[in-house]
Amino acid sequence: MQFLPPSISKPFFFAGAACLVASMTLAAPLRDDLTEKDRRRVDTVTAPTTDFTRPEPFEAMSAGATTSTNKPDSGAFSHPSATMTFERKQDFKLGNALFQKLWVSSPSSTQASDGLGPLYNARSCQTCHVKDGRGRPPRAGEDAVSMFLRLARPAHSEAERAAIARHEVLNFPDETYGRQLQNLAIPGLAAEGKPLVTYAEKPVRLADGEVVMLRKPDYAVADLQYGPLGADTTLSARVAMPTLGLGLIEAIAEADILAGADPDDKNSDGISGRPAFVRDHRTGEVKLGRFGWKAQNASVRDQSAGAFSHDIGISTPEAPNASGDCTDVQKDCLAMPTGVQPRLGPVEAPDPILDLVTFYTENLAVPQRRNVGDPAVLQGKQLFYASGCASCHIPKFVTRRDDADPMHSFQLIWPYSDFLLHDMGEALADGQQVGEASGREWRTQPLWGIGLTQSVNGNGFYLHDGRARSPTEAILWHSGEGESARDAFAALQKSDRQALLAFLESL
Repeated sequence: MQFLPPSISKPFFFAGAACLVASMTLAAPLRDDLTEKDRRRVDTVTAPTTDFTRPEPFEAMSAGATTSTNKPDSGAFSHPSATMTFERKQDFKLGNALFQKLWVSSPSSTQASDGLGPLYNARSCQTCHVKDGRGRPPRAGEDAVSMFLRLARPAHSEAERAAIARHEVLNFPDETYGRQLQNLAIPGLAAEGKPLVTYAEKPVRLADGEVVMLRKPDYAVADLQYGPLGADTTLSARVAMPTLGLGLIEAIAEADILAGADPDDKNSDGISGRPAFVRDHRTGEVKLGRFGWKAQNASVRDQSAGAFSHDIGISTPEAPNASGDCTDVQKDCLAMPTGVQPRLGPVEAPDPILDLVTFYTENLAVPQRRNVGDPAVLQGKQLFYASGCASCHIPKFVTRRDDADPMHSFQLIWPYSDFLLHDMGEALADGQQVGEASGREWRTQPLWGIGLTQSVNGNGFYLHDGRARSPTEAILWHSGEGESARDAFAALQKSDRQALLAFLESL
């Protein structure tokens, strides 16, 4: 694999910003939470900058008034929103305790903590979201720690395709192993199998002669305990995402996200982001998906309930199956005792457990940016825009004025994502449809906090399966709609690439 992008002349440095302006001025729905005066104010403050000589106003405060100004150390992702009241901090601490809780199998003397599995990938949320940060793929010879394999098959009939179109299901599970391969099980039950990943190294030569090694993963499953996988079951590896600023993402006006959508690429910029609509598990309404690698969840609560069910095997009001991902084929799994206690309700984690975990993950503060006025960072920011990165990684939004939580209301935030689906090409494709997302489409990942990955997690693995070992590798994996930005990055001289990476490190 070799990238041979064209040389880039100086005037190109403003093309990215111009392209972004064009894409954001297409016809779009208007927000219903703003007066006309407020709307003009929001349009002004969120317009892409063309001045790269100095930081923009409030740029260092990535999450507005909720931004954490604590020391950017290994605990940088675990602070509460800066505007949280003393009374709400009690709920935050309780949510944190539940996020770290180690669940045990049933029956148990610790009835507040039993119900694990019977099949599972982790005993706690924190096991995957280490220090509220990102997961990683397993090292050679190591069991998967915070990466798992999603399982799905394509629709087999018109009725099944119609069910996806009606947002009744996202896809269809493997008949034997369900929606996710669980590599752990409670005593007396066999785990489903062991995920395996091997890598093939591929060199990429950049325009200035530097060679970067990319590793292409190949996934398989060993020691399958319940028979073979379905012939058309696909495997999609996923690592845990950082849990930063999720409540603020949910508070972004739907109209503002839809304003960036251009599914038919009418402005011919090569970017055709599509919204993903999904069904809210609590209300049954069809809403805009904005969480998960394929935007398969509309709310933080839905995201949390899905993780409880599939990762830990704990039932909640939104995902009430106490046997987790056990299938009808797995009779021994279904026969295992559950942690449901009738005196507490029909699920293993009744409210307020899901409420508190949701509140905690909604209000983990985004850290303050560093070095925003450094000349190299400002140069890198200009190159980020110029290369077209900002066409998908939209820098800023202003959240809804009428959000239910005052902490999230009317905040200027800088997540660097458009929260839309993009075709990222065959190189990153997993072949697995998830709702409206095809096997080549992924939601744009927010970049805020990315520069503290090493500080928090002690390693840096990026993209949905952690194949990239650095931001440079992650950029070079982009293809499809990201190909133009990737080629622009690959065409830069090393000093310019280092400046762009310095900008990313400042986020």
